[in-house]
Amino acid sequence: MGTFSAVQLLNSETGEVTVTELDESALPAGDVVVDVEYSDLNYKDGLTMAPGSALPRMLPLIPGIDFAGVVAESTHPRWTAGDRVVLNGFGIGTDRDGGLTQRTRVPGDWLLPVPRRFTTKDAAAIGTAGYTAALSVAAIRRLGITPESGPVLVTGASGGVGSVAINLLSALGYDAVASTRHVEAERESLRALGAVDVVAPTVPESNAGLEKARWAAAIDNVGSDVMTGLLGQLRYGGVVAVVGVAKGRKFTTTAMPFILRGATVVGIESVYAAAADRIAAWQLLDDALDLDRLESVTRTIGLADAAAASQQILAGEINGRLVVDVNR
Repeated sequence: MGTFSAVQLLNSETGEVTVTELDESALPAGDVVVDVEYSDLNYKDGLTMAPGSALPRMLPLIPGIDFAGVVAESTHPRWTAGDRVVLNGFGIGTDRDGGLTQRTRVPGDWLLPVPRRFTTKDAAAIGTAGYTAALSVAAIRRLGITPESGPVLVTGASGGVGSVAINLLSALGYDAVASTRHVEAERESLRALGAVDVVAPTVPESNAGLEKARWAAAIDNVGSDVMTGLLGQLRYGGVVAVVGVAKGRKFTTTAMPFILRGATVVGIESVYAAAADRIAAWQLLDDALDLDRLESVTRTIGLADAAAASQQILAGEINGRLVVDVNR
């Protein structure tokens, strides 16, 4: 491949994005060259391409925090030409060129193999959102939450992380309860993903810090007063896996959920997660994810549509997962 197409962010102040042709000299540093087949769009990609974003660390920048494809060339001992690989995080798409491209080069230590039962398109549909969902489910399981512990609330349930979290929890036998602002409009689709119930966001009903205990655990994508509300509704020994702050970074609470109910809050960091945690998350996805349900909430677009679609994700106008076919 002499030249290849890629999305480029040219101006972070204005959010100017274009699709351009690049040559091999533009490839970033690394010891593995990958022919990318699919990327995807996450909330963070929308933030990166938004006008005035502070996330880009270089310009021009190829956005995209994920990719899946096939190794074209490698000097890394673990990878050979033809291997199917996936990459999530490690600063691609913000600190260095990312996955919205037909070809890239990366350090081989950042790559994982695509599980045999997944296509590269499946791996991109999972993406950072699904991998983060798996890290979250693994965290609540590690802290002792079992299906017998009680229902698990998933906030921002119709988004990328939320939809995969419900899929996984249901497949593992948990009673996953979906939380969304659009209960009636999204009830049927969220139940189809495996949710046993669909509820409006939990917001605090008092300043006491404790309310009626409902949830054995929660996976929170929203933050702000929704986080405050669900903390007060945790059962004894409950766990909240904090994934995102779509509504706001700040929340208020009291000590009561912690000293009277033994609540645990665990942060989920996916960008630089340890290799062992990444491997375990992808193994969990391989073991449990329902691919038919994933496909039902996945839409595919081309490189030319990626920038506009990323802003629709920010605006809350897109549910589920968006895969980018980089050759379309």
